[in-house]
Amino acid sequence: MDRQNLTLMTDLYELTMMQGYYKNKAQNETVIFDAFYRTNPCGGGYAISAGLEQVIQYIRELHFDQEDIDYLDSLGIFQTDFLEYLQTFRFSGDIFAIPEGTVMFPREPIIKVIAPIMEAQLVETAILNIINHQSLIATKAARVCYAAKGDGIMEFGLRRAQGPDAGTYGARAAMIGGCIGTSNVLCGQLFDVPVKGTHAHSWIMSFPDEYTAFKTYANMYPSACILLADTYDTLKSGVPNAIRVFTEMRDAGIPLSFYGIRLDSGDLAYLSKKARKMLDAAGFPDAVISASNDLDEYLIDSLKAQGAAITSWGVGTNLITSKDNPSFGGVYKLAAIRDKEGEFLPKIKLSENSEKVTNPGNKKIYRIYEKETGKIKADLICLAEEEYREIDDLTLFDPQEPWKKTLLPGGTYTLRPLMEQIFKKGQCCYTSPKVMDIRSYCQKELDTLWDESKRLVNPQAVYVDLSKKLYDMKMKLLEEMSGQAHSM
Repeated sequence: MDRQNLTLMTDLYELTMMQGYYKNKAQNETVIFDAFYRTNPCGGGYAISAGLEQVIQYIRELHFDQEDIDYLDSLGIFQTDFLEYLQTFRFSGDIFAIPEGTVMFPREPIIKVIAPIMEAQLVETAILNIINHQSLIATKAARVCYAAKGDGIMEFGLRRAQGPDAGTYGARAAMIGGCIGTSNVLCGQLFDVPVKGTHAHSWIMSFPDEYTAFKTYANMYPSACILLADTYDTLKSGVPNAIRVFTEMRDAGIPLSFYGIRLDSGDLAYLSKKARKMLDAAGFPDAVISASNDLDEYLIDSLKAQGAAITSWGVGTNLITSKDNPSFGGVYKLAAIRDKEGEFLPKIKLSENSEKVTNPGNKKIYRIYEKETGKIKADLICLAEEEYREIDDLTLFDPQEPWKKTLLPGGTYTLRPLMEQIFKKGQCCYTSPKVMDIRSYCQKELDTLWDESKRLVNPQAVYVDLSKKLYDMKMKLLEEMSGQAHSM
């Protein structure tokens, strides 16, 4: 994790293609690659963009150390002149991206790379590695937080994450998605986010009895006193001993500013409701009841429906690994090549699967909001040179079924360009916000979604349309490619 130069964090074929371009092309032509995904994770209605700050760090540090050159030379597949070229390699292109914390949808370019082909090819693997992981965890966190309906979600999956990087950057992404804190102290240090935690069953077991363990902990942390109540017997021992400690604290004049119990096993709905009655009867109606134990958005939603008296949730394994959907599925595809006259020639990838047919050309994205509500009406992918005005009528159509059309009268909608420039001629021109600021922005972004698109099961899809000009370009290329195929 300490190594900032991640240049060799790439697939070998990126480097073999680079050498192929170096040896066989008259010029290192400028191209456009789009990074995007095809399906929302977890069967949801949206995704959350995350990981851009780490992409920026990667691009800034992109260079081949001598030890990298020596290693590549040892493989016996790279020629001397190409290795000499790598010694002075630096990224010199432009990058545009959807900012972190933004709600996004399938087929939209998350990141657009405009660079000489060897540079654009090399960065593919790392960009996808970083964006795929953090966007997945941020999206999962947003779903978990939605299920909690305003209750705080603490991320504490570090011990179950797939290694230190996944645990730390996954915690960062979970904070962006809406968590109120993480148990990961390194994440707290690196990204200035709240760290939270209580104690383990081993703390209780290391003392002669449960009461002594609770009392000792309360003496040490009176202003953050959440006691784990299920080590021996939740209702017969844990909750009564916690109440005894809280009573003693109150009688001693110690302010009970943040206190309560945590449940980590058993029937959480039943136990929490019983515990709530016991705490209320003892005069502690503001005591927190926190819960953990293999939680995810579906279980939290079910517990809420059962009237569980839980107001704080600790979510670990199922969040940090996105256990039900462990990969994001982002891809990186060539969209255009600049010709000798400086014009971008659109490129398209065909497939027997229509979902894998790419959108060609140099593109940008407009988000269209309903003016009256501020909710997202649709997203429009168009060519970079296209401009739209909110005063004009706007016709949208389904690119898969183009006869389905919607007319938005001028003045009834607002427009927002989604992508921002991140690098210009190899230099970063964008300042990443702090993680907690990204989190606040993400909450506002989620508020622009209709409730129907946020539900956990069978959400309403948000429309992602193509402009008429982009759609016509795509259809023309498809016809040309089809004609070539038939003539072979």
